[in-house]
Amino acid sequence: MHTLSADRPATRLATRLSFLVAGFGIACWAPLVPFAKERLAVDDGILGLLLLCLGIGSVAAMLLTGALSARYGTKPIILAGGFGLAVILPWLVVASTPATLGLALFVFGAALGSIDVAMNIHAVEVERAATRPLMSGFHALFSIGGFAGSSLMTLLLSIHLGPLASTLIASALMLAAMIMAWPLLLRSAQAQDGPLFVLPHGIVLVLAALAAVTFLVEGAMLDWGALLIVGAGLVPDTQGGLGYMLFSIAMTAGRLGGDAVVARVGDRATLIVGSLLAIAGFVVLLVAPVAAIAMAGFVLIGLGASNLVPVLFRRAGSQQAMPTGLAVAAITTAGYAGVLVGPAGVGFVARIASLPMAFAMLGALLCLVTLSAGIVTSGDRSSGRSR
Repeated sequence: MHTLSADRPATRLATRLSFLVAGFGIACWAPLVPFAKERLAVDDGILGLLLLCLGIGSVAAMLLTGALSARYGTKPIILAGGFGLAVILPWLVVASTPATLGLALFVFGAALGSIDVAMNIHAVEVERAATRPLMSGFHALFSIGGFAGSSLMTLLLSIHLGPLASTLIASALMLAAMIMAWPLLLRSAQAQDGPLFVLPHGIVLVLAALAAVTFLVEGAMLDWGALLIVGAGLVPDTQGGLGYMLFSIAMTAGRLGGDAVVARVGDRATLIVGSLLAIAGFVVLLVAPVAAIAMAGFVLIGLGASNLVPVLFRRAGSQQAMPTGLAVAAITTAGYAGVLVGPAGVGFVARIASLPMAFAMLGALLCLVTLSAGIVTSGDRSSGRSR
């Protein structure tokens, strides 16, 4: 009934604003971490536990959001998540004890987890109504939001505005975006009767595993990319971040052009070519004799990985094994688990072998995406008819 209304510029704009706010919100927190550590005078161990509160809040909300979306639709959850990010952000810089910061981070994580799952379910519905690929473009807005959030917060702090004033400005921008999206969001996207919890099974398990691998690669690039090229003597310490910056730019560019690529070659070819491109990037990065070639490796990995996750979410929307909302929640949660657990796993392998060996294993894991592309897209004909 609401499929017709889903195919409108207004609903596409609302979806893009949701992705933008989610990326912007989480990125605003990153530059504030050193301030929190200094304000509370805690060591790295306590800080690690506090950051874990954010992850626990996110995962708990993700598990719950699939069920709530199935019952109530995505609109109230997107709004609660988006407004929640805006309201809680300033509390992260005024919390005066580890306990209050831990609680604030848990709620902030829950808001992020909620909007993350709900906006992807909404995006599946909007794309389905448009009958053309839109998912890569939506995910590009998350990347752009992340870049804008970290850049704005870094700029405001560097002109000595102060953490509280900086977060209030960022919150005002998020509130404005959510107020604009409010009337444009689909009222009943994916609301349906049926079970509130279903264990992931069938093709959803495969999609969730591939999402975990892809997000694991992204997390490892953020946390370990600089150490890899600095450790190899390719760049000085001060330029270690260049690789991740190029990776991020390549990923955003790949997503901005991704919908046109997918429309032309299809999901299967996108998964195969994208994963092979990323694997080639790992090879280039690991054998690079000079910095410029290593940077080309970062670009290849970013371009190759850019459209893997959007395709996995699209397949979650077209599979028949589980309700869409629950499938998207399972994939988002698995992906987030990859981001949380992955960097620690890379550190463990680096410790017992070496960091280059850990990166070689990441490249090998991406082979799973290449090999699974046929299974993931095997229902193309039937899903084409149902659309």
